[in-house]
Amino acid sequence: MAYNQLSIASLNSGSNGNCYYVGNDEDAILVDAGLSCRETEKRMSRLGLSMDKVRAIFISHEHTDHIKGLSVISKKFNLPVYLTTGTLNGCKFDLRTDLIRPLPAHQAIVVGNLSIIGFPKIHDASEPYSFMVSYGETNIGVFTDLGAVCEQLTHYFQKCHAAFLEANYDDDLLSKSAYPYFLKQRISGGRGHLSNKQALELFTAHKPAFMSHLLLSHLSKDNNCPDLVANLFKEHARETEIIVASRYVETPVYTISEPVAVGSF
Repeated sequence: MAYNQLSIASLNSGSNGNCYYVGNDEDAILVDAGLSCRETEKRMSRLGLSMDKVRAIFISHEHTDHIKGLSVISKKFNLPVYLTTGTLNGCKFDLRTDLIRPLPAHQAIVVGNLSIIGFPKIHDASEPYSFMVSYGETNIGVFTDLGAVCEQLTHYFQKCHAAFLEANYDDDLLSKSAYPYFLKQRISGGRGHLSNKQALELFTAHKPAFMSHLLLSHLSKDNNCPDLVANLFKEHARETEIIVASRYVETPVYTISEPVAVGSF
């Protein structure tokens, strides 16, 4: 047997900054760049990950917590940036035009020996996308900032051996919070964020048998609890390892693989 292994880590996940690493022994990408360049490098170094392997940055949407470090990181490391036209128009800073790359829907983009598919998601941003990153038959999903579960999300979720999946808020905690009514509506109104309940429904109904890891992501600081959501998912996880991605520190690096039969000679 040979294995197409991918290493994944959340460098940070939350409204204070989002950045996810996916790569193999030769090539890697970042999905979102919501940390400063210095902090991104620091966290990768602590994990034993090198920016020398990073070949590109894929941006999900233009909200500050996903692009805060983008301009500096892309310029410093000469990294192409894949993003939709709507996301580009929503950015409040200049990117080097020679580093901007288009992001067509449902079309595989080859970066080194990785393949990345972007597809539209439901969120209150301009042309926001989710991603599936593949190496051979091994697939990693990055599914955060979701107002609702749509057919496209379900389609790609079912293909993933591991995924970063938003579980932003607990319904009861949000309803009892001190947030003003308009903000509660923005979060839960169908174009904001995914609740624990919505994420769990996707997981229990559509989790493939081969999904080894689920990283619960983009938790609200005020309207969720890491232990609460972890325990909720672990009740239904079976062989899938449940990890809560922190809004304060990086996660460990997790190795994800799919066995691939090697022909005899």
